[in-house]
Amino acid sequence: MNLDKSQKRINKRVKRGFHGYPMISIQYFGPTEVLATKVEVGFIEQENAEPMLETFNSETDIRQDETVQTTIIKIIDRVDAKTVTLDDKVKQLS
Repeated sequence: MNLDKSQKRINKRVKRGFHGYPMISIQYFGPTEVLATKVEVGFIEQENAEPMLETFNSETDIRQDETVQTTIIKIIDRVDAKTVTLDDKVKQLS
């Protein structure tokens, strides 16, 4: 799957809003607010459950990494996520 298609699929799921559980949350982290080198994909099976986290790292902007974005889509599909959330801001790594 190409990068553009992956990003469109993720954004389409995010725009649907909350539809229950299971839920996937996506957060980007990086050394600056414009460069994301890490992504955390959280899986929450049911309300009040502890999230299971999957982390991916890259030397370049991970939002432009086709392999990582395609993997996120596969995770969403595999767990049959009803809700997908995305934090648009890149949080700074400490």
